Amino acid sequence: MEGGNEGRDDLCPCGSGKKYRHCCQGKERASASSSVLSDTMREFRQALAEKEFASEAELQAFVQDLNEQLGRRPLDDFCGLSPEQIHRLLYFSFDSPQLVTFPTRLGIPPAAPLLTLFGLLAKGIGEEGLKATARGNLPREFVQRAALASEREGGYQRYAPGSIRTEPDFFELHVTRLVAELAGLIRKSKGRFLLRPDGRAAVTDSGAAALWPRLFLTYVRDFNWAYWDAYPALPFLQQSFLFTLYLLVVYGDQWRPVTFYEDAFLRAFPRLLEEVGPVSYGTSESLIRRCYSWRVFERFASFIGLAEIKRGSNRMLDHNFQVRSTPLLTETVSFRITAATVVPTPPAGVGRL
Repeated sequence: MEGGNEGRDDLCPCGSGKKYRHCCQGKERASASSSVLSDTMREFRQALAEKEFASEAELQAFVQDLNEQLGRRPLDDFCGLSPEQIHRLLYFSFDSPQLVTFPTRLGIPPAAPLLTLFGLLAKGIGEEGLKATARGNLPREFVQRAALASEREGGYQRYAPGSIRTEPDFFELHVTRLVAELAGLIRKSKGRFLLRPDGRAAVTDSGAAALWPRLFLTYVRDFNWAYWDAYPALPFLQQSFLFTLYLLVVYGDQWRPVTFYEDAFLRAFPRLLEEVGPVSYGTSESLIRRCYSWRVFERFASFIGLAEIKRGSNRMLDHNFQVRSTPLLTETVSFRITAATVVPTPPAGVGRL
C-alpha cells in the first residue's frame, strides 16, 4: 500500500479515528502521483541546465528528444509499461500492432458465459426464428428455458424461482442478444428474430472458435458496459480494458484478490478519483473500486471468459472475490511487450487486503 504499512481497514495513523482507506490513503496516492511528476520535471530541468544550445531550433529538438525518452521509460506505477505504451493502449487500442494484436481465429475451443448464451439463442432462433414480444423482446417461454439451461451449466441458481418473466429479467441473456445484434449475427424482421448467415456458425464448435473474436471485439468496442449497472458512467473503465487485460496476463496465473487489481488500477490512474463528485455513501475511491470490480471483472472479464472468479460461501453477495485468468485470455489478446518492461512481482504494497 502506498505510503505505509497500514491495512486498508485499520484505523488511520493520523489519529482521525477513521479507517485508513476512508482517510489518508487517497491523499497519499495523490501525493505519490505528484511526487512522480515532480521527479520527472526535476530531471527535465536538470538535463536542460547541463546543456548549452546554439539556437532555438536546437533547444526544441533536444526537448522533443528528451520528452520522447521519458515517454518510453517503464514506470512502476504502470506495472512496467511506459507512458507511451499506456497512451497507445488507451487511445489506439486496435491500431497498435507493435504492442497488441487480436487473433482472428482461436487455437482452442472458447468457453464463456456470453458464448454459451449466444449458442442457446442461436439454437432457439433456428431456421424459423423466434417471435418477438410486443416490446420487441425475446418470448417469455424461450427466456425461461434459457435461464434453466444456464443455471444447470453454471452449477448454481442465479435467479429466484419464478423471477424471470421477461427478457430483461434475465439480464445476461438480454445483453447477449444486444451484443449479437451489434455484431451483425442476428436481426429482427417482421416481428421475428432471425439468424444472419454468420450467426448460424455458432451451432458448431469450429464455428464458435471463428465467431468468438467477433463477439469479443463487439463487446469491447460497441457495447456500453455501463448498461449493466447504476454506477456513474465512468467510460474510462472500458477505455482502459487493455490495461486490465495486461494486468491479468502478467499476474493472473494464480488466484489474487480483486483488490489487488483495484489497487494497481488506481495506482496507475489516480486522477480518475477527480471524475467522481461527492457520493452519498462511502468515498469516491470506494465507489470506483466497487464499479471497477463489478463492471470490469464481473461483467467483462468473467462474462466473456477471460477470467474466472472464486467466491466464499455467500457467493452472489461476496464482493471480495478472487480472480484468475483463463487460457482464453492469451488466445484472444496477444501482447507484444518485451519481458524487460514487465514487472515480474506485484508492485510493493499493491493488493493487500
